[in-house]
Amino acid sequence: MKAGKYIAILAASLALGAQVQAQELNITAWGGSSQAAQKKVFYEPFSAKTGIKITEDSWSGGLGILRTKVQGGNANWDVVQVEADEMVLGCDEGLFEPLDWARIGKREDYIAGAATDCGVGAVVWTTGLAYDGNRLKEGPRSWTDFWDLKKFPGKRAMRKGPKYTLEFALLADGVARDEVYKVLATPQGVDRAFRKLDEIKSSIVWWSAGAQGPQLIAAGDVSMGAIYVSRAISANRAEHTNFKVVWPGSIYAIDYYVVLKGSKHQEEATRYLAYATSADIQKAYPALGNQGITNIRANTLVDAEVLKDLPTNPANQSQAVALEAEFWVENIEKLTQRFNAWASQ
Repeated sequence: MKAGKYIAILAASLALGAQVQAQELNITAWGGSSQAAQKKVFYEPFSAKTGIKITEDSWSGGLGILRTKVQGGNANWDVVQVEADEMVLGCDEGLFEPLDWARIGKREDYIAGAATDCGVGAVVWTTGLAYDGNRLKEGPRSWTDFWDLKKFPGKRAMRKGPKYTLEFALLADGVARDEVYKVLATPQGVDRAFRKLDEIKSSIVWWSAGAQGPQLIAAGDVSMGAIYVSRAISANRAEHTNFKVVWPGSIYAIDYYVVLKGSKHQEEATRYLAYATSADIQKAYPALGNQGITNIRANTLVDAEVLKDLPTNPANQSQAVALEAEFWVENIEKLTQRFNAWASQ
């Protein structure tokens, strides 16, 4: 009788422990101002509503770390915010769990490309040309100006890697926005982009973490940079800086939420994805994160003053280039190898 009682207590304790463990969720995003905004708009209200404890990590991208976690049986990141080409490649490789769209929402409720088998669009973001308006009263207006070291002396900040860098080089060399990927898809186009980069190679300061671009500009270490535009807008609002953004020739893309294969918290992850991409919740994000959103109805609810600084503003989008994820899925490895060899010379 006593033994049976102890067994019952032990079973109850184990069940309670399993329940407590289940009420956790790790979300890994890109850090900085965007993740700080996500915490206020998504993480904290979601935890308050559901009782699910959220732990955070940040990363700087790259499928290598995700492969290591999945293949090593260490999927301790549950929901990860990834770039478009990472979503496609990771899905093809089986690194992500298929999403349960019956529970997340209707695919047609999201902007084009945001609802896929493995990922749901989290944000729409932009990499573009920015400079400090307090230092440059007459600033650059194009990538051609960015390359003009005589008219605008000083160093240039650029994200280290071929993606965005090669596109900007072709734009600076006179390639039309709608021809960039057509040209870059040819060996001659790749050679052309690297020849253009040669012109300013000695003046480039490379960055890898998103916070570094604005910091380099603010410190005067560079005169301008190709940076995450949301970081510049966030700094203007929070720190009263005077970053100016050049929208023509910027590149916009969708980032996706994915669930890492082997996650022990798939139920919690699905609940989070449904919550964070719903219109009534997502509508509040642009005012803090300074990035676009993916729910169609949520976009109609964004204040006009906030919308003017977003990549989803039609006026900005009409002058920008849409990142071609499929191009980078097919070419990222070989172009990264070439870029690394070029950068090391």
